[in-house]
Amino acid sequence: MGKQFYTKMTEENFVDYVKIYASSGKGGRGSTHLHREKYIDKGGPDGGDGGRGGHVIVRGNRNMWTLFPLKFKKHFKADHGGDGSKQRSTGKDGKDVFIEVPMGTIIRDGETQEIIFEITHENPEQILLDGGMGGLGNWNFRSSTHQTPRFAQPGIDMKEGWFQLELKVLADVGLVGFPNAGKSTLLSVITAAKPKIADYAFTTLKPNLGIVEYRDYQTFVMADIPGIIEGAADGKGLGHRFLRHIERNSILLFLIAADSADIQKEYDILLNELKQHNPELLDKTRLLAISKSDLLDEELKAEIIKELPKGIKTLFISSVAQQGLLELKDTLWAMLHD
Repeated sequence: MGKQFYTKMTEENFVDYVKIYASSGKGGRGSTHLHREKYIDKGGPDGGDGGRGGHVIVRGNRNMWTLFPLKFKKHFKADHGGDGSKQRSTGKDGKDVFIEVPMGTIIRDGETQEIIFEITHENPEQILLDGGMGGLGNWNFRSSTHQTPRFAQPGIDMKEGWFQLELKVLADVGLVGFPNAGKSTLLSVITAAKPKIADYAFTTLKPNLGIVEYRDYQTFVMADIPGIIEGAADGKGLGHRFLRHIERNSILLFLIAADSADIQKEYDILLNELKQHNPELLDKTRLLAISKSDLLDEELKAEIIKELPKGIKTLFISSVAQQGLLELKDTLWAMLHD
């Protein structure tokens, strides 16, 4: 299923933001039953407790990479708890309802925008709304002074509300670069992903994911993030909608085209946009790849090497000519397992 799923991960079905409505189940009523048998006409209380209402539970699914399924199912309702009955029988608990999401999903209160929790590999299942507790039956209220209580508790009411779900892509490597730097082409060549590719800016409007197959059947995940432009951190271009995806990548692979007028300047702009969005992004491991290097002869390559940014390892690659891709995968793998 893995490769087939990634192949289908395209701009059309990548959804990273949805709003849903959820309600837990109400607790069942406690019973007020009094014990009766053929030869016992005035038995004591034997009313059982009500059952718990169903929880609404958010569960991480490691095979999901998008919130696309929630685009069409936005209402989730757990079952109510059953009422208690005679002979101290407890009512049936309401059935829980599960909302499956990709790892890296943040859940916010729909009104206050406050983060309630997020689903990661460390906490793959969280209760979003507790089901109401069942009410106590009259058997619980008997005493030496009150031997036949004829009352019981109602169940605790359900909880409900609107919630906002946001996805931050959990990928090993995030591709960072200006529009038309060749990120989508690289992803299509070294993974099974089929991103939209064309010779104009902003072809990629949403992240594309792909599995990079490495030696000995090992793999890692690469995400093609939409191209950065100056001012992205202020909401220009595609803004925060894609910058938040970079936060979860282990390694940032900067891609700058060999025909760039000023590689150092482009690199500085990219770094500044990340810094403006979240300064902690600059602490991530970085690698620079000069794409479209098949356009260079040895003389031009030597000139570019003199002006490359300092303090970052740089590789020359060409996705179209299949140059330097094995070295790129080797380098990324070593970084991921350093």
